[in-house]
Amino acid sequence: MSVVLSELIQYLEHTLEPQRFQDYCPNGLQVEGGEQVSRLVSGVTACQRLLDEAVAWGADAIVVHHGYFWKGEDPSVVGMKRRRLATLLANNVSLLAYHLPLDAHPSLGNNARLGQLMGLLDHQPLQPGGDGVGNIANLPAAVPAGELVSQLQQITARQPLHIGAAEDPVRRIAWCSGAAQGYIEAAVAAGADMFITGEASEPTVHIAREEGIHFVAAGHHATERYGVQALGEHLAETFSLQHRFIDIDNPV
Repeated sequence: MSVVLSELIQYLEHTLEPQRFQDYCPNGLQVEGGEQVSRLVSGVTACQRLLDEAVAWGADAIVVHHGYFWKGEDPSVVGMKRRRLATLLANNVSLLAYHLPLDAHPSLGNNARLGQLMGLLDHQPLQPGGDGVGNIANLPAAVPAGELVSQLQQITARQPLHIGAAEDPVRRIAWCSGAAQGYIEAAVAAGADMFITGEASEPTVHIAREEGIHFVAAGHHATERYGVQALGEHLAETFSLQHRFIDIDNPV
C-alpha cells in the first residue's frame, strides 16, 4: 500500500500539532521527494549514514527527530549539508522532521515512550501550563536509586551517568529526553527525587549535589530512540506502509 505525501503530512500535522511549539527548527516536510510513499524509514537524526541506508532499502520518505535548518546555523548549502541534500534530492526521498512536537506527544513522544519502558505510566507535565515537554510521575513505592539506573542501562544498552548515592530511596521521578539538563531546576521545584535526561553540563552536577536531587544522564540519542520509532510504526499501521527503524548508534 501507499499514501500520498500530502495526506501523510496532513495526518502528522493533526497528530503532532507542531503549530503549538516555539521550536529551533522547522517541523514537518523539510525536503520534498516523490508524491507517493510506500516505504518509510524512521530514525533519530538525518545524518548521512541514515540517508544512505534508507536509500539502499528503497525508502520513499524518512521521518526523524533531528532534521535540518536549525536556528543560527549557516544557511549556505555547502559541504556536509550539500551532500545530505543531494542524496535526498537525487533519490527523490522526502525528509520529515519533528522536534519538540515529538518530545511532547502524550503517547508517541520520546518522553511518553521512555516513561512506558520504565514503568512510569501515570505521568503529569513537569511544568504545568508549559508545552508538555518533560514529565513527572510517582513510583508505587520508593526503590533504591541504583535500581532505576540499572533499569535504564538495560533499556538503553549503555551506562548512564548517575550523580547521587545508589542506595538512596527515590520515588518521585522527573524526566525529559535529549539535551534537557536545564530542566533540573524545574524537577527540583516539582519535588522530584530524581531527574533523568540525556546529557549533562558542568553546572548540572553542582545543582544536583546542592539541591539534593539524583541526576541521571542516559544519553541524548539513547533516550530519543523510542518516540520516532513508535511514530514510524504508528504511520505504517495507519497507512499500511512498509516501515524500518534504522538506529545509527551515537555514544552522546
